[in-house]
Amino acid sequence: MKMKAVSQKALRCAVVLAVALVTAVALPAQNKPYPTAAQLAPTPPMGWNSWNHFAGKVDEADVRAAAKAMVDSGMAAAGYKYIVIDDTWQGKRDAQGFIHPNSKFPDMPGLIQYVHSLGLKFGIYSSPGPQTCAGYEGSYGHVQQDAETYARWGVDYLKYDLCSYLGIMHKEAANNPAKALAMQQAAYLKMYKALAAAGRPIVFSLCQYGIGDVWKWGPSVGGNLWRTTGDIQDNYARMATIGFGQAGLAKYAGPGHWNDPDMLEVGNGGMTNEEYRTHMSLWALLAAPLIAGNDLSHMSPATLAILTNREVIAVDQDRLGREGDRVSKNGALEIWAKPLTGGAKAVGLFNRDTQPHSMTLQLSVVNFPPHAHLRDLWRHKTVHAHHGAYTVTVPAHGVVLLKLTR
Repeated sequence: MKMKAVSQKALRCAVVLAVALVTAVALPAQNKPYPTAAQLAPTPPMGWNSWNHFAGKVDEADVRAAAKAMVDSGMAAAGYKYIVIDDTWQGKRDAQGFIHPNSKFPDMPGLIQYVHSLGLKFGIYSSPGPQTCAGYEGSYGHVQQDAETYARWGVDYLKYDLCSYLGIMHKEAANNPAKALAMQQAAYLKMYKALAAAGRPIVFSLCQYGIGDVWKWGPSVGGNLWRTTGDIQDNYARMATIGFGQAGLAKYAGPGHWNDPDMLEVGNGGMTNEEYRTHMSLWALLAAPLIAGNDLSHMSPATLAILTNREVIAVDQDRLGREGDRVSKNGALEIWAKPLTGGAKAVGLFNRDTQPHSMTLQLSVVNFPPHAHLRDLWRHKTVHAHHGAYTVTVPAHGVVLLKLTR
């Protein structure tokens, strides 16, 4: 009888220990400090977002296919890791106020588990307003509940779109810009604090179109990246307006805090491959998040080659964390440069004209000696300067992207 009693006691202890272990795994650790911005996003996030190609038609099958294609295509191996569902996933709230996905996403936790099983991370979308841009349920009045839901599901990235909260700002702040800005900042800070309280590390993407010079205050509300412009479109004119319009913002970016000129349109069909190389090169020089927006399941070899050019990606992901800026502008011809680790530098020669042009890079302009080593990152070959200058013909709407080392 005594031995039996001891066995039962041991069994009870084992059960208690097992429950404690399961709880420790299932729930975020509340006693650990929330990661710093530099820990959450030490380099610009890389991944895929559903909006540019699928918009409101996206469903679970599309997202699963994108995740699988990211791995199978080699994009994951090249550095892409976030699979982000944009607008239109939200369903209704239950009696307690917790959000549930709609019928397009019948098993959100299962979908997230699948994405994680591939070695990828998962992102989701909401708004501080009552509704999202597409008219779905926003987080207004339910910020803490939504943060807890995201943590429970296993979300790793949140895109938080101002959308209908703009109407609230305009109504309550009327013609008082300072009050409107304070309201916007408070709304983003509220979600950041809720995410931190929920305990799961989640990269926080501020989508508010650059309103109020967000690059000046984004870090103070927990932002890891912030949109600096309105929405991109899949055409050269809009891409160029946004990309080249980033001049002067470099000092506001760094590890954990990135200027975001919106997602990539590479492969969506509205530009030539030359223009898409310009798009990719410019975003890399800008240390911008590389968030693909095409159908990953149906990519041409050319599209895949652009998105997975590791030498170009290395410029974007350089650990120094410096954003590039414009060095010179001569009509439609622009030279941009980005400092890299070890004293190297990436230099882009951009031709915004509709005709090819010869361009010359004087190495002294970017503070390099005459006999520096030059590598063409799209042609994957070493090129040579003569008497301290490198001259090359740049295609219409094209780019020559170089890496200079001493």
